[in-house]
Amino acid sequence: MTKKLVLTLAAAAFCLGATACNTVKGAGRDIESVGQAGSDAIH
Repeated sequence: MTKKLVLTLAAAAFCLGATACNTVKGAGRDIESVGQAGSDAIH
């Protein structure tokens, strides 16, 4: 249950981040921050 919630939130954050970034460099930072947030939520 918790993993599904984390994955859902991470996917939502990724979608919002992807629409907000304008460059490949920005997309990389967005993806990294989503990964970090997911990792923090799991621990």
